[in-house]
Amino acid sequence: MQAFPAVATIAQDVRNGGRSARSFTDDALARIDAHGEALGAFLHVDVDGARAHADEVDRRAAGGDDLPLAGVPIALKDNLCTNGVPTTCGSRILSRFIPPYDATVVARLRAAGAVIVAKTNLDEFAMGSSNENSAFGPVRNPWDLARAPGGSSGGSAAAVAAGLVPVALGSDTGGSIRQPAALTGTVGLKPTYGRVSRYGLVAFGSSLDQIGPLSRNVEDAARVLAVIAGGDPRDATCSNDPVPDVVAGLEDGVDGLRVGLPREYFDDAIGDGVKTLVRRAANRLATAGATLIDVSLPHTSYGIPAYYIVATSEASSNLSRYDGIHYGHRTKDAADLAETYERSRTEGFGAEVRRRIMLGTFALASGYYDAYYDRAMRVRTLIRRDFEEAFEQVDVILSPTSPTPAFKLGEKTSDPLEMYLADVLTVTANLAGVPGLVVPEGLCDHDGARLPVGVQLMGPLWSEARLLQVGRWLERTREEAISIPEGAAS
Repeated sequence: MQAFPAVATIAQDVRNGGRSARSFTDDALARIDAHGEALGAFLHVDVDGARAHADEVDRRAAGGDDLPLAGVPIALKDNLCTNGVPTTCGSRILSRFIPPYDATVVARLRAAGAVIVAKTNLDEFAMGSSNENSAFGPVRNPWDLARAPGGSSGGSAAAVAAGLVPVALGSDTGGSIRQPAALTGTVGLKPTYGRVSRYGLVAFGSSLDQIGPLSRNVEDAARVLAVIAGGDPRDATCSNDPVPDVVAGLEDGVDGLRVGLPREYFDDAIGDGVKTLVRRAANRLATAGATLIDVSLPHTSYGIPAYYIVATSEASSNLSRYDGIHYGHRTKDAADLAETYERSRTEGFGAEVRRRIMLGTFALASGYYDAYYDRAMRVRTLIRRDFEEAFEQVDVILSPTSPTPAFKLGEKTSDPLEMYLADVLTVTANLAGVPGLVVPEGLCDHDGARLPVGVQLMGPLWSEARLLQVGRWLERTREEAISIPEGAAS
């Protein structure tokens, strides 16, 4: 299967009248129809709505409107509210929810001329690292249909990796954009917390969640970020600072760049194939004039326990509204209010969501708050200071993203702790609020398969432009092409 043209090429073709938005939309819909079911990547395909909007984009383009994403087909993780289109969060409790409004990022995409074609599968309420927790079935990795694509934005990552759409949006609470990007050979960007409005994103961990793009190349991610970023009066946590031009400096070099290699991210738990490719990228940077500097993020080992207290506590609070009365699925024939609550939530929530709600409720309970939540927040401060001190010495940090390439479906589901440890290299960026970018570096042999490995770049707050510049350089100088996997079209 041929990849879609670059986002800028699609938009230029539509604006110049060389090809219509409707034709690009029909192309995406045909690809989804042919290959989407095998991947399990989509929960809703908005055929009629997408075509109607594409026709509108063609009219606007013909009228001379400035549309930076004119005609670009895009898929959205199904925790982003879309007016008149189902938004389930991969959960039975929201199986019939149709929002009456668009999330801010969705409204901005539409205004820029992008065409929303589908909603993608995800771990229920974005809680998972493999996309096996969805109430509507798992997503399969296009590189090997027996393997997980990562989570929780696995549907978005798989759709882009398989060439079904050129770009998709995901959300990242503890690595849910970056880890799937690494496991599927795509580009994934988690912006600084507050760079992109969360209005209309169904909340998991409100102090951790951030929306970002998944794409096949760095420039496409930059162009989507340029559209969705910026202040929003409906999100008090969204920064009103001007957003720099993240596209202008993409082709700049890396001479003089100070690159940090955190020693805690290269321990024995990280696979040899992964470490080899990350070090290959580092050596390439050094050859081009960058300086490699060993740095320490000493509280990294506390990241997983701190994250899974903070995140589950916020989840417990955020998901308390789904009780069968105010929001969500309501059970039938309950005898009283207490039974309505119990049965509605038991029927509506999957096992992983119930587990995290219970963990968070316990951590927030009277008598345990100081021992768990308050202590986790103190550790979070220490992790943030680790990054601040490191960025006094370096401009960016380069590291692995996931301890291994894609693991097999079912391999980790029997041990929740082992699944949680898949996020050990990504959760700290969310706790600190710093941006992270994953770029494919190459393929390595793992467990009888040849699978993609992505390198992670992290930078100081608001440094998306620099991360994208470095990521683009790594992409441009990569030794091997990362094409659409053959399994995607099977």
